Amino acid sequence: MDDASVRPAPLLPPAAEKRPLRIEQLGQVRTDDYAWLKDEAWQKVMRDPGVLRSDIRAHLEAENAYTAALLAPTEALQAELFAEMRGRIKEDDSSVPAPDGPFDYYARYETGAQHPVYARTPRSGGPEEVLLDADAAAHGKAFFDIGAAEHSDDHALFAYAVDEQGSEYFRIEVKDLATGELLPGPVDSSTGAFALSPDSAWLFWVWRDENGRPAKVFRRPLRGGEDVLVYAEPDGGMFLSVDVTQSRAFIVIGAGNHETSEVRLIAATDPTADPRLVEPRQVGLRYELEHWDGRFVVLTNADGALDYKLCLAEEADPSKAGWRDWIAHRPGRFVAGMVAHKDWLVRLERVDANNRIVVTARDGLAEHTVGFDEEAYALGVDGGYEYDTATLRFTYQSPTTPRSTYDYDMATRERTLRKVQEVPSGHDPAGYVARRLHAAAKDGASVPITVLMRADTPLDGSAPLLLYGYGAYGIPMEPGFSIRSLSLVDRGWIWATAHIRGGTEKGWGWFLDGRGEKKPNTFSDFIACAEHLHAAGYSAPVRTVAYGGSAGGMLMGAVTNLRPDLWAGIVAAVPFVDVLNTMSDADLPLTPPEWPEWGNPLIDPAAYARIAGYSPYDNVADAPSPAVLATGGLSDPRVTYWEPAKWVARLRAHSTSDRPILLKINMEAGHGGASGRFDFLKEIAFDYAFAIWAVEHGWIHGRGDGETG
Repeated sequence: MDDASVRPAPLLPPAAEKRPLRIEQLGQVRTDDYAWLKDEAWQKVMRDPGVLRSDIRAHLEAENAYTAALLAPTEALQAELFAEMRGRIKEDDSSVPAPDGPFDYYARYETGAQHPVYARTPRSGGPEEVLLDADAAAHGKAFFDIGAAEHSDDHALFAYAVDEQGSEYFRIEVKDLATGELLPGPVDSSTGAFALSPDSAWLFWVWRDENGRPAKVFRRPLRGGEDVLVYAEPDGGMFLSVDVTQSRAFIVIGAGNHETSEVRLIAATDPTADPRLVEPRQVGLRYELEHWDGRFVVLTNADGALDYKLCLAEEADPSKAGWRDWIAHRPGRFVAGMVAHKDWLVRLERVDANNRIVVTARDGLAEHTVGFDEEAYALGVDGGYEYDTATLRFTYQSPTTPRSTYDYDMATRERTLRKVQEVPSGHDPAGYVARRLHAAAKDGASVPITVLMRADTPLDGSAPLLLYGYGAYGIPMEPGFSIRSLSLVDRGWIWATAHIRGGTEKGWGWFLDGRGEKKPNTFSDFIACAEHLHAAGYSAPVRTVAYGGSAGGMLMGAVTNLRPDLWAGIVAAVPFVDVLNTMSDADLPLTPPEWPEWGNPLIDPAAYARIAGYSPYDNVADAPSPAVLATGGLSDPRVTYWEPAKWVARLRAHSTSDRPILLKINMEAGHGGASGRFDFLKEIAFDYAFAIWAVEHGWIHGRGDGETG
């Protein structure tokens, strides 16, 4: 008997109905066959996914069912990957306690808990006091995320912001620690950003409007009372933030987008005063302040300081007219941030995709650097709660080295190791190799690549490769330690991170060279990294999977269109792929703030043409697509669920290969996926299982036939 005669019929993917929508814009016409997948009441869906239109829900559920059925043979592998990842987590883990006056504050996990316990103990000794048991509060909820948690300066109150839909609309609760009761009248519709005034009397928070934008800052008595508008942002393209300086002397209200910023200050001694503007916004001028030694330190790009400089300003008048250069701009040395303590100013610098810490004494004369010698590593600082201290807390990690937490005496330069991330299932750094490579970009730029592999992995092109990339908003991909990537590396895979333009791995200019009219550099850099790795024997196209999320998902869509031959598979997590339509919809939460990054196709013909030229959804063509897994979240306000849904529908309609194109929508979460620490690992295990499956089935050679066997 012919075996083919008893094979099960191939699974057929859902076929999204085409409902052509003609769009005229700036003299151009385009047709969107799948615009109907965007619910007209999307604002309500963000807050209550249950109101999603029935035909859209039916389609998404059919997509999920198809993906689950096609990947059913990987369920054992998914379970194995998840068990490995969970086995590398110390289940009863705890953060290093952070001192603040009479208490040490920390977060810890109970064995088996998905969410942490926030707690404190007296520094003089005594029993633990639980401030919030987030796992108990999350019981019975499909999604639960604590966005921020802070205690008041008098240690009497504890405030936290919680999101129970994944929509990033947070509710702020305040707990009276003497009674253990929540105070009445929680704050609704917050972004999750809040600050407690240093006199422990006031709560400042950022309000999110019906379109999901941080539009206003309010103040209310911390123990309850009337809300008072402190600041309303007139520009829908600016994000708002609220914070308190490290010195606890000022409340800071920030407004900004990806190229311009503006700061207002309220003296902590007069928290109900009107905010004072520091320097009016000027397009292209970015600045932030820390209060230090009776003056302000200003981190800014003013006067052509591409990679930023530090200035000093008087407390009485911190406006730009009085900024005095202190730490001069030096090209290639990107000043990424700063922390102020009473007698010390700490700055974090980034040079060629690695960080270093620079400590400056109060007199400005003594300066020294904290660094490490590995080829690729991540170094971060924690400001802590206390201002009058000589102790700096910092963390160090690398692709081979688990996260280590140090307390550093800035006067004696002595390091005290407080904690090393424990890997219960075992981890020997000597068994792995981390390397820093450089690929030649299309225009000759040198693009860093961080590689992690087992020491015995052959470099003959036979190893599978996962190439990760992001490249947007100036966000660097730090070469840190990941318990997740080890599950691939231990199976003989090579994990590589491409530090492509659009991030700030090589400074602010590296970011500028991957945005706006230069956005295509991001895509060509990633392609150059893949070609470099293949030429150097790290892998081959038939064994390479590309992985990226959000704006990195746009990258995945672009390289799928530009070079489908380079990938066995593509994993696009919450991918920003419908760029032209999204940037043309001014009502969406992030559209106006994103115009400086991508351009405004509503008013600028050049921006329209540029975005139309690379937008992944708009550039799908008849071509042999690699295997694709796209994921999304129904309540995601950043990359709306319909973007991956529309992209998958169009990819399927145009692909000339038989390689599977899959969509998985989390119907109970938003941009970050599942909120629990273990549930999130299940999603990662699913992505990795797809990557392994795509390589093992040889889809790039067309051997797959779409069946589940």
